Amino acid sequence: MRKFLILGLIFLVSLGLRFWNLGQFNTLVFDEVYYAKFANNYLTRTPVFNSHPPLTEYLIALGMWLYSSFQASPDITNDLTGSWGSTISYRWLNALTGSFFPLILGAIAYQLTHRRSQAIIITLLAAMEGLFLVEYRYALNNIYLVTFGLLGHLFFLLFVNQSKYIYLTLSGIFSGASATIKWNGLGFLLGIYLLIFLVYISQHFRSLFELNNLGIFAKIKLVKPYLLLFNFLIVPIVTYAILWIPYLLLNTEYSLWVLHQKIWSFHQNIGSSFDVHPYCSKWYSWLVMARPIAYFYETKNTLSGTTIYDVHAMGNPILWWLATGSIIILSFFLLIIIFKKKYNYYFAFLLFILINYCSNLLPWILVSRCTFLYHYMSAYSFALLGIGLIRVC
Repeated sequence: MRKFLILGLIFLVSLGLRFWNLGQFNTLVFDEVYYAKFANNYLTRTPVFNSHPPLTEYLIALGMWLYSSFQASPDITNDLTGSWGSTISYRWLNALTGSFFPLILGAIAYQLTHRRSQAIIITLLAAMEGLFLVEYRYALNNIYLVTFGLLGHLFFLLFVNQSKYIYLTLSGIFSGASATIKWNGLGFLLGIYLLIFLVYISQHFRSLFELNNLGIFAKIKLVKPYLLLFNFLIVPIVTYAILWIPYLLLNTEYSLWVLHQKIWSFHQNIGSSFDVHPYCSKWYSWLVMARPIAYFYETKNTLSGTTIYDVHAMGNPILWWLATGSIIILSFFLLIIIFKKKYNYYFAFLLFILINYCSNLLPWILVSRCTFLYHYMSAYSFALLGIGLIRVC
């Protein structure tokens, strides 16, 4: 009971940090100029082209619609989205969703280790992370990508531990939903694919490790292949396709195939130099947080002097560098275990974290367009798990 109370307290603090003064800056911050405006287009039934799949805009539009019946102070009301409304209307659902991020990551830690203390540590670390805090306070899309992707993994682990097939289906649904936020949400699904692949090829690499060395993931071999194929291929594809329907009903000019061609072409033509955007950063620079992003900057002259307002998308430096260090250390642990063939209880945890970290980071090597620090959020989530795993190894 005591540990549940601690988790509840962390959640309340997380909730408070995300909702505190949420209406501050009565304007559109950073990419709110796209997502909040596009969301409002669904409410006004105005056709729009977006360079990403549409699920983010549906959710922000839902938040705006639900909040529209509440009165708001004129100080936090504007028509920058195309309709009059409160800044809170397009931010509150993101803030609420973000409040659950620490609990979801903590639940994944518990499903891996079955230690409540481990879950508490990871939950606390996640609640302290600055980049996620900033992202969750504004109408941006990365928060949904990470949340749905992690839920896909949480239900995957629940299935592995409890063998309830509904969890397998839910994992496929949330994995598909993550890809309907941005295509890089497929990194979460790639991690699951690689874990399943490792289970099936283990019999061909017995000189390195046996199936039973994979711990909880060895149970995957007991699942009929057609069930894995259905839940991790058909279900995500169907989820992805269904979630495009509202967009296609609003935007009848192009077919789904043509839309995907246009989105692909858009990203291919962005470019990668600092002339495109001053905060472009390469994937390898994310490991040390070399290029944080200024989301908002404003100065106001008052009788007492000049006040500067600044919102920077940057992580907690201590956590960030510890997370990168944990990935390096865990990689050495994994190599030592394989080389010495001294497999233990934690081998499966190492595989889970490192495979998912690499699945969400290394594909960015192939991306030629301008990329940003927030593209690291998916991989970084697994690096945070790595900090806690070092403690139990």
